[in-house]
Amino acid sequence: MKIAFYGSSLLSSYWNGAATYYRGLLKALSKRGYDIVFYEPDVYDRQKHRDIEAPDWCSVVVYEPTAHALMQVASRAAQADVVVKASGVGFEDEALLHAVLDNARPDALTVFWDVDAPATLSELRNHAEHPLHEALKRIGLVLTYGGGDPVVWDYRALGAAECVPIYNALDPETHHPVAANPRFACDLAFLGNRLPDREARVDAFFLDPARVLGSQRFLLGGSGWGDKPLPANVSWLGHVGTRDHNAFNVTPKAVLNISRDSMAANGFSPATRVFEAAGAGACLITDAWLGVELFLTPGKEILVARDGADVAEILRTLTPKQAKAIGAAALRRVLAEHTYTLRARLVDDIFKAHFERRAMEAAE
Repeated sequence: MKIAFYGSSLLSSYWNGAATYYRGLLKALSKRGYDIVFYEPDVYDRQKHRDIEAPDWCSVVVYEPTAHALMQVASRAAQADVVVKASGVGFEDEALLHAVLDNARPDALTVFWDVDAPATLSELRNHAEHPLHEALKRIGLVLTYGGGDPVVWDYRALGAAECVPIYNALDPETHHPVAANPRFACDLAFLGNRLPDREARVDAFFLDPARVLGSQRFLLGGSGWGDKPLPANVSWLGHVGTRDHNAFNVTPKAVLNISRDSMAANGFSPATRVFEAAGAGACLITDAWLGVELFLTPGKEILVARDGADVAEILRTLTPKQAKAIGAAALRRVLAEHTYTLRARLVDDIFKAHFERRAMEAAE
């Protein structure tokens, strides 16, 4: 079965947090027999900051950010059995969505794969004329990066034929325990790009505790923080490529997850890095969000902080031995229940059920 997947980037994680999610899922789907082509625009200097070259489990087509090139790649949707348009591609998303739907075969399954469902749904609720309202009538299936039942209910209320969350997970071949790297040695590390709907939470959960704990070392990774005033005990690394994520996660005493505003408010939206960190055996501290216990057990496999004061208190009392035990427990849990192999099995079942229903309807 052929999949045409239109997304932000498979090759680069630069200003593109969805990269490892795409890689994990599509790699696992390819092992289930899918023939996949990923189409990504050459925008935001991502091609200058590639983490990987085109893999052997997926073909990648990089296209110029022009209307002509967009229409050319959209026309190739006609070659696929499953046509996926992801949210947040980064170049003319609305035009791409319509062009892909126009070119998909009548017998193809069309999928809108939303990698930031809470934010998308907020836009839809606030803009009655948003093009996605009309497009949902033509789309066969909505898959989401997370969000739980609240996202499913909202999408169904807006007219989606079907909506299923496909959560982030671990690819143990990519994210796993490695030797510590002195470059990343610190008490607490946070990795995330500077985004408007995250910055205030980074201030509260990361920088405020750093100011309180002047004797402890903090490490900040990610793009866009260069002109941000930082406490003296916070070091900024800039963009950290995916090849360094294992060492970044396993070396510090603990690593911090900070949700974006919309995902924290909605809940049931574990970031990709939650599973990447757990896969490396890291001791993870996360900001509090509804549903965290569905993925990792608070206090045993993950530490949960309601605010910056909680983060500071955790760091005051957390010993290296405790941190290692929590990281080891998290690793066991994600290997057992949260791998992309398991997620791909769910996606495969959903796709096959769709085509089986169509075949039965055609036979009636």
